Amino acid sequence: MGKRGQIRRDSKHRVLRRGESQRKDGKYMFKYHVDGKPHFLSSWRLEPTDRQPQGTKPTLSLRELEKQLGKDLDSQLDPLGYNMTVKEAVERYLATKTGVKPNTLVNYQFVKNLMEKEDFYYRKIKSIKVSDAKLFLIKLQNDGKGHSTIKTVRGVLRPAFQMAMDDDILVKNPFQFELAGVVVNDSVTREAITKDQMRKFLKFVHDDNVYCKYYEVVFILFNTGMRISEFCGLTIKDLDMEKKIINIDHQLQRTGMKIHIESTKTNAGTRKLPMTDDVYYCFNAILQDREPPEQERIIDGYGGFLFTDKEGLPLVAMHWEHRFNHMVGRYNQIYRVQMPNITPHVCRHTYCSNMARAGMNPKTLQYLMGHSDIGVTMNTYTHLGLDDAKDEMIRLEELEQAKKEIEKTSAKPKPATQSMFRAI
Repeated sequence: MGKRGQIRRDSKHRVLRRGESQRKDGKYMFKYHVDGKPHFLSSWRLEPTDRQPQGTKPTLSLRELEKQLGKDLDSQLDPLGYNMTVKEAVERYLATKTGVKPNTLVNYQFVKNLMEKEDFYYRKIKSIKVSDAKLFLIKLQNDGKGHSTIKTVRGVLRPAFQMAMDDDILVKNPFQFELAGVVVNDSVTREAITKDQMRKFLKFVHDDNVYCKYYEVVFILFNTGMRISEFCGLTIKDLDMEKKIINIDHQLQRTGMKIHIESTKTNAGTRKLPMTDDVYYCFNAILQDREPPEQERIIDGYGGFLFTDKEGLPLVAMHWEHRFNHMVGRYNQIYRVQMPNITPHVCRHTYCSNMARAGMNPKTLQYLMGHSDIGVTMNTYTHLGLDDAKDEMIRLEELEQAKKEIEKTSAKPKPATQSMFRAI
């Protein structure tokens, strides 16, 4: 505190208000009294627009804390947030989410923009009951919001309320319930196509004068189960053609107009995939046809991408999704029996289903797919139907019959060989 009447300023020469000060290490403090006892608020930022110092824990700015304190003291409530609104709880939670991927930040902003139009966003968190939380999500669906949108919103609200619980502001989290029992999952499932459909589509792409140049890519996606973002991120160095191994440890994403490299979707996404002979030949053809761009574009330290545009930038998922749409559209113009919608993700789902039908061990398939949760892999097995059960029964019956034949053959006396006669 300076002398009476003296204007105090921080290290950026901004005027500090009564009770505010800045320590030598740069941290801001605010001193106030409750029942004659001194209390303190602290933050590394004075204003909300200040940059968070590197290596410090994100919190609200000092001015934001003061504003919240003023409201709470006026209400004679807990000055640490008992009177907090849903909006404030969400913003406080998101302030702690540092180092997240760009796509995740986009999702957070999407939720904030959606919530700002809802009265629920401005209610006090202490007033929200479990039934209020459920009715709010039901309202979103009645307003036309899709299941995935509602799931994303709940994915922010639940941890925001949980943090309020952890801070001893709430006793119970009203969003701790199963979403399936509240809103209807009306999302369209991206089903796998049949083996026959896959064969016909691959033959069409192979034989078509326009789309034959994409055949190797389509074949690889159907026969490796890679995510399209993983495939787009592949570089020449990621292909060990000698050992026939695909190294997947990153993915290529586009957020807005910016192309960037991210780590794999989960830790399980980092994996090495063995190439079958056919997949090897497809990659070999791609490498042979690849023409290095005039100007090599380096994205976050990565170069040598398999496919680039005229400017030397690597192709992203959107490019291949458009190409798949065009290929399916052309197929359906030619043939009377229509092909369902096929996307790069349908290729991945089809690969997973084909491997499950072939009897691959679920843990092996989990590794190849890069699933962090075995439940996601097992869900593929639960989609197998009556025809698959019949095929499996026939396979087991044929296997049992073969064993019996082998046993009969081995039980017959063996004829003497020439070597036996020599021994005599």
